[in-house]
Amino acid sequence: MDEPARPLELAVDGRPARLWATFEPGAAAGGPWLLALHGAGGSARHWLPLFRHLREGGLLAVAADLPGHGGSAPLAGEVSVAAYAAWLGRLLEAAAAAWPALGPPWLAGHSMGGAVAQEAALAFPERLAGLVLVGTGARLRVHPDFLAELEAGRWPPLLRAPATEGAEATEGAEEGGPGEGFLRVVLADFLACDRFDRREALGAIRLPALVVQGEEDPLTPPRYGRFLAGRIAGARLELVPGAGHFVMLEAPEACARAILATVRPSPGASAARR
Repeated sequence: MDEPARPLELAVDGRPARLWATFEPGAAAGGPWLLALHGAGGSARHWLPLFRHLREGGLLAVAADLPGHGGSAPLAGEVSVAAYAAWLGRLLEAAAAAWPALGPPWLAGHSMGGAVAQEAALAFPERLAGLVLVGTGARLRVHPDFLAELEAGRWPPLLRAPATEGAEATEGAEEGGPGEGFLRVVLADFLACDRFDRREALGAIRLPALVVQGEEDPLTPPRYGRFLAGRIAGARLELVPGAGHFVMLEAPEACARAILATVRPSPGASAARR
């Protein structure tokens, strides 16, 4: 089966940013499109099983490796959700210059990527068309024991994504387990998550939003999704039965249906909303 997306590269701050796209961005003629951000310790490839279904549904999609992950150069300074969001703003500037026919994207984010998406929606909403928040929350506290495992150089089992066609189970892992350098990246990500708290700011988000949550998610349980959907005006909540934290890997068809219904609604649905 062919890959649902192909790798490409943009320059952000003169350094490489790796992307995976389901289309040729420079040849796109406009229309809605999705830009997706992975979670802590992940990579853009975690979105590829979902992208297969989005492509079949006619939605253009791009996934980005956050700095220090996959093929993107690391941040120059401290790792934080705000720093990732600032980098994303510069990535959007680079994308607008390279692909002028494309308008603002719908921004999707999984877990930590969802925190970055919330931060971006508060910092530069004019550059976005809407939000898709997947397996995330407005506050992402991390259990101290979890952080202690990473600090000791051990890989917490809950971090292992399901092995799925088109996505590695653990991005950056070498034979026998993740390397020391990669564990430092993951630890920095989870420390950034632990400091993230936007619960009081959600009411300021004025973008259309879809919240997708796995009903069996042990890391960001359904109550996190209900909180987001209840505080962001007009947000829609989609609970996916049987899915855990990596809902876009575990239930890509269900996740794609929810995204397509939101980003590319049928004419009848659009009329009903008006």
